[in-house]
Amino acid sequence: MTSPTTDDLQAITEQVWLSYLDPEGTNPFLPSEQAPTMPCVIAAVSVTGAWEGHVVMSFSTEASKKASSALLGMEDEEVTTDDIADAVGELVNVIGGNVKSLLPDGSLLSLPHVATIDEGVNKWPAAVEVCRLQGSWQNEPIAISVWTSKSTG
Repeated sequence: MTSPTTDDLQAITEQVWLSYLDPEGTNPFLPSEQAPTMPCVIAAVSVTGAWEGHVVMSFSTEASKKASSALLGMEDEEVTTDDIADAVGELVNVIGGNVKSLLPDGSLLSLPHVATIDEGVNKWPAAVEVCRLQGSWQNEPIAISVWTSKSTG
């Protein structure tokens, strides 16, 4: 396989949600056309080596708090910006690791990068989106996308 698909991304996301955010299966990630708007929290990992690209998660501000609360076992009001950075960084790292497992041997995963974006998202100029999964969790938008930065698929 040279590039992951939206179906791959959906299967990975459902597994991660059940394992980390919704073990009881009461608030699943629901695919939809809704995407986060500004301001939002972006978390990304890069893949280098045999396949080059990025796995990016975009959260509404409220979705990032809810995900952090669920992952860290805290109340929404207790969640700090450091907690958000840790939690969404961990989520993109887990999803990125699962995406990497679908890629050719020799692909390496970077550490996660997390940023709050208040204006236009600065996309990688030499990157092409391979697949995207948009949806909502607890009525808050989240988008997950995979980008390739060279002709790998």
